[in-house]
Amino acid sequence: MSTGKSLFDFPIHLGLGAKAVSEPQFTGPDWYDGYMERHAGDLDEGRIVSLFRFEESWTSWEVHPAGDEVVCCIQGRMTLHQELPDGSRRSHELGPGEYAINPPGAWHTADADGPVVALFITAGKGTNHRPR
Repeated sequence: MSTGKSLFDFPIHLGLGAKAVSEPQFTGPDWYDGYMERHAGDLDEGRIVSLFRFEESWTSWEVHPAGDEVVCCIQGRMTLHQELPDGSRRSHELGPGEYAINPPGAWHTADADGPVVALFITAGKGTNHRPR
């Protein structure tokens, strides 16, 4: 009997042909470089599925220029902040089962003042980060 992998540590790539590929352990922002190399053939339509646990506000902003990202709060409460490509800003208060969509090119970050678990479905091509 094999043991399942943790979606907190090992994201899944959903790719062309309805493929689901277990990814190497997530190690931080640099992980995306290897991801783009591994899936160069289907980055335009591929998606990363991952869970993230945090208890404090994020220290950086993130952007995914190639497509939408779904952010679904599973546990706790979070505020998702977006800087949209047109320069406008939005914030979304999310509780368990609630989601928001980061459109392509929207810089985003999150605030939390307690434990949060969130599910992310991400168009990973071209992902970038900047300090908050």
